[in-house]
Amino acid sequence: MKKIIGFTVLSFLFVGLVSLKNHKDDEKYYSVADLKKIYSGGDVSKWPKPTLDSSVVDFQDLGVLPKVTFPAENPYTEAKRDLGKILFFDPRLSKSGQISCASCHDPELGWGDGKRVSHGHDRTPGTRNSKPIINVAYSNIFFWDGRAASLEDQARFPIVDTKEMNNHMDIAVKTIKKIKGYQPLFEKAFGDGKVTEEKIFKAIATFERTVVSRKSRFDKFIEGDSTQLSDKEVAGLHLFRTKARCINCHNSALFSDNQFHNAGLTYYGRKYEDLGRYNITKNADDVGKFRTPSLREVGKTGPYMHNGLFPELRGVLNLYNAGMPNVKPKGEQVNDKLFPKTSPLLKKLELDKAELDALEAFLQSITSVIYREPAPEKLPG
Repeated sequence: MKKIIGFTVLSFLFVGLVSLKNHKDDEKYYSVADLKKIYSGGDVSKWPKPTLDSSVVDFQDLGVLPKVTFPAENPYTEAKRDLGKILFFDPRLSKSGQISCASCHDPELGWGDGKRVSHGHDRTPGTRNSKPIINVAYSNIFFWDGRAASLEDQARFPIVDTKEMNNHMDIAVKTIKKIKGYQPLFEKAFGDGKVTEEKIFKAIATFERTVVSRKSRFDKFIEGDSTQLSDKEVAGLHLFRTKARCINCHNSALFSDNQFHNAGLTYYGRKYEDLGRYNITKNADDVGKFRTPSLREVGKTGPYMHNGLFPELRGVLNLYNAGMPNVKPKGEQVNDKLFPKTSPLLKKLELDKAELDALEAFLQSITSVIYREPAPEKLPG
């Protein structure tokens, strides 16, 4: 790749030229025109090297989402998907008969609910932001703290959680059994009309695996259509992979490494305290760690972070630019084995306003037109 003379930011509107340095190779500079050609050329091997920390393992560069694969123990059928969709929207799985999976994962709201934290049984507020279910087919562990190892396993938790649907699975199964209209749907999906807990979970999981992003402008761009991204968005893509260091955690076609990190938002000993993955593993190293969320559809899935305390995407970027909270233990805290440690992957970035504008613009380019799955016209009776 030829070397060219760098140039400076003249304005946040990109009136003029932008100096974009690949920090893995201090001697290389790229013009936006060069970057547009490279990134839209269809050959990932020719992309500039990403700025990766030495601790990053199993790295996969950005790309287009592959075709969804279904587990051998729960293969896809259209009948199973149809049944899962009806169950997903049916509030009769809850104790009150008023809360369904779709209550917190609304297709009209980017498959989340747009709230800081969700409200469940008797309007009881939860403690975490509701993760959108779009693209969960590409995850290998579920919930912010990773308590479920499969989508089938995940489906159980909200039904029995006292703050969510507040039901007992035996009662939920009996309720569905009593609804005559479900019997032919189970028979079509599973070969017999018997309603079981396992079948309910398998059907819901099958439906959820079909909730997948359409191609975004970013996808079309890296497949060869260089007109899909503006100069500012291309600059943001390059920053994402280099100076801004986002790629360390938000990599792969999912824009997530499916791993757990402490971003410094544990609020240890204060209001909003949440020890994250530690609550599941009881391993002190996991205090404050949460699973990296996918950034696909990020323009439509606020508020952000596990606690939903950040309503605007720019606020999150500003926080990362500052290196995130990195509180050091003092006094008695020095001997506190649970005192949270912010991930060393997070560093002050020193991005200027133009660079933050470019990064934010790029993130909007991986937001697609979400298909608003219509709710069933009528539930089985």
